[in-house]
Amino acid sequence: MALRMFNTLGREIKEIVPLEKGRIKMYVCGPTVYRYAHIGNLRTYLMEDILRRVLEMDGYEVTYVMNITDVGHLSDDADEGEDKMLKGAREQGLSVREIAEFYAKIFFEDLEALNIIKPTITCKATEHIQDMIDLIKRIEENGYTYFSGGNLYFDISKFPDYGKLALLDLSELKAGSRIAIDENKKNPHDFVLWFTRSKFEHQTMLWDSPWGKGYPGWHIECSAMSMKYLGEQFDIHCGGIDLIPVHHTNEIAQSEAATGKKWVKYWIHGEFLNTPKGKMSKSEGNFHTLKDLMEKGYEPLDYRYFCLLGHYRSQLQFSLESLDSARNARKNLCLRIALLKQEEGNNSGTGDVEEVDYYRLFKSHAYDDLNMPQCLSDLWNLVKDTTLSSSLKLKVIGKMDTVLGLNLEKAEIDTDIDDEIKASIERREQARKNRDFTLADSIRDELKQLGIILEDTPDGVRWRKI
Repeated sequence: MALRMFNTLGREIKEIVPLEKGRIKMYVCGPTVYRYAHIGNLRTYLMEDILRRVLEMDGYEVTYVMNITDVGHLSDDADEGEDKMLKGAREQGLSVREIAEFYAKIFFEDLEALNIIKPTITCKATEHIQDMIDLIKRIEENGYTYFSGGNLYFDISKFPDYGKLALLDLSELKAGSRIAIDENKKNPHDFVLWFTRSKFEHQTMLWDSPWGKGYPGWHIECSAMSMKYLGEQFDIHCGGIDLIPVHHTNEIAQSEAATGKKWVKYWIHGEFLNTPKGKMSKSEGNFHTLKDLMEKGYEPLDYRYFCLLGHYRSQLQFSLESLDSARNARKNLCLRIALLKQEEGNNSGTGDVEEVDYYRLFKSHAYDDLNMPQCLSDLWNLVKDTTLSSSLKLKVIGKMDTVLGLNLEKAEIDTDIDDEIKASIERREQARKNRDFTLADSIRDELKQLGIILEDTPDGVRWRKI
């Protein structure tokens, strides 16, 4: 059984065969830290976390690198607008460094709350400027650049494979006329490798370079930092589908222009999270943050469960009603697992987890392009099965949760109830002893309305919260 993933480069399902046996080198595009990440962004990081977990389940050693963009990302991905970091700093009355540190901290707190495993390496753009300059020099030496209006541009006409990831037609791109916003470009799709003051008069973050004092374009950072930590060729590059037509397309062009080698073997992209108003977007003000959801009473793992209900390559429709359903399902799942723990001491079931059909199905679905909705179904079928011992079920659940990341081993029955509810439970027990079943049923119904479910067992009454 081998992991198979949809490779955007070629648009087909491919078996993952690493460049180096037993090891996967993986790079993901991290956040531009000028605002809170919204839950649509976080869906992509959840997908990447699931991929990492499946690879590790398959026995690979995974080196997982994530960048932090704290300079150079303009408000328009095609080199127009202003630097997002400067824009955020101006709007919030803080320095760029303060903005970056504050939102990076919040971002990693969000990842931790969602039980996303920390990257092996996290790298900031501002700490790798020299690496970017060195890579740009290689691109220039290989004849892929031109200097115009004070900025150094990548000439896409010199790179015949430009647009292969996004399936762009290079002949049509080259036929395009100049664009009014940046008349220094030979082609509208050429992109800046290094900016100078000639383009932005008030840029505060500037570095010396062979092309003048300035700062790097957004795209070059990912090429430079991925190569620094993973080498000139590596296995997997991930991100959201919105990065395909510009950012990832430009990354490929500049990287392969520098090295003359195929850069990345597999490109894996996650789809959008939508709302009734369309794609979740910071620029449109149409988004929720994880903090927003928590303030409404949801737990971060409710959102993780919600994302597992949709395939990463399918658009997922978000609403508070759908999140309610996910929360209820997760709570019900945790309750069932907590009850299994109570039963575990009463049986000594044995068996090989790898031989349990539910686990074999789970692995086959995980290896089938991360089919998490089906993996969740396998988990539920296991929990509901009455033929396996509680002990064996818990072992299988533990293995499944190494991929799902729902912290199911911490599932427990909530025993925190107030004195009034305890008194009602005792009154019902007394009513049953007195064979006043009408009163007993009435109290039971009242407690259900308060979110308390009673279960009569040979060992006495048990209760749980809905």
